[in-house]
Amino acid sequence: MERADLVRFALGALAGHRLRSALSALGVAIGVAAVVLLTALGEGTRRYIVAQFSQFGTNLMEINPGKVKTFGFPGAFGGTTNKLTIDDATALEKLPGVGEVVPFAFGQARVEATARGRSVYVYGTTRGLLAAWHVGIAQGSFLPAMDPHRKGSFVVLGPKLADELFGAASPLGRRVRIGSWGFLVIGVMEAKGQFLGFDVDDAAYVPVAAALDLFNQTELVAIDVVARDAGSVPGVVERVRAVLKARHRGNEDFTITTQTEMVDTFGRIIGIITAAVTAIAGISLFVGAIGILTIMWISVHERTGEIGLLRALGVSAAAVQRLFLVEAAALAVAGGVAGVAVGFAVQGILHALVPGLPLSTPAGAVAAALAMSLVVGIAAGVIPARRAAALDPVEALRAE
Repeated sequence: MERADLVRFALGALAGHRLRSALSALGVAIGVAAVVLLTALGEGTRRYIVAQFSQFGTNLMEINPGKVKTFGFPGAFGGTTNKLTIDDATALEKLPGVGEVVPFAFGQARVEATARGRSVYVYGTTRGLLAAWHVGIAQGSFLPAMDPHRKGSFVVLGPKLADELFGAASPLGRRVRIGSWGFLVIGVMEAKGQFLGFDVDDAAYVPVAAALDLFNQTELVAIDVVARDAGSVPGVVERVRAVLKARHRGNEDFTITTQTEMVDTFGRIIGIITAAVTAIAGISLFVGAIGILTIMWISVHERTGEIGLLRALGVSAAAVQRLFLVEAAALAVAGGVAGVAVGFAVQGILHALVPGLPLSTPAGAVAAALAMSLVVGIAAGVIPARRAAALDPVEALRAE
């Protein structure tokens, strides 16, 4: 039997039982669609996180109180042997290769102006934030360069907060109240959007010393250090570690994390989660394979006479085996193609309903899903195909 005749004969047999063929392919389609969707979600999330961190450049590092392996947390969650202080940040400014050092205090408070008020995050920081976060000023100016110990009573508003409090009117020169403190508005930030769920446009920025007093804190939440260039980051990390250990009586009771390490860590976590949920979705493919195996086994039984006639006409046992393998593979591939189509269709619907949902299907994942469906079909068709090839021609014709 020629190859073209083999394919035509197999497709004709499947077309003769459309409902049964469709049900057989359905299990594979569901499995492939699940794999495509979960892979898209995992890859989309990974790209989203990389994009979020990349906006701050690759030469940024963050210092947090507490050593990760000892589960140290600042403030009310336990504290550390030595707290991170403004003096620690000041000492790091003198290190070779350091461009900016930005101490951070952080809290949530109600910001009020006239008859309006809004509860937002308040960042205590310094002028170095502009370079560290790659942000700009839309109106007025940012916090002035000054001694970080100074408790200045001025504030810079995020654009969303400024709009909520003052509407179309300029907020510059107006006064707002944060908690029990009064602040003079000196600037409005450029729109930056969200970072990992935090809306930095809906926030207020005050001098770090003022924030420590405002939130009754005695230590910094973090210190951001910006190296002059990405190549100097490893050296800067070691120098920062040495200075802080010396200031903390030889204790490394802090954690230094670079942007690259953050991205790599999140990437590994997302990769593990994606692999796990994709493996779970792969169970649907196994169920689809069982369905194809069952249908093909029944098909061999129903077509015993047909098999006997083919053998009587000179078709070899190997050709009969290939015929049933082609049928099984065709069912699986049809299911795979349908599953890919359904996966992309569902992605389109999700994008329309939730525009911000990160979804991105790599071409390799689609190719792998189709290849997997083909393997599943062939594997499921092996046993029925061998059974068909092993039938005795005379007995098969007698069954007719």
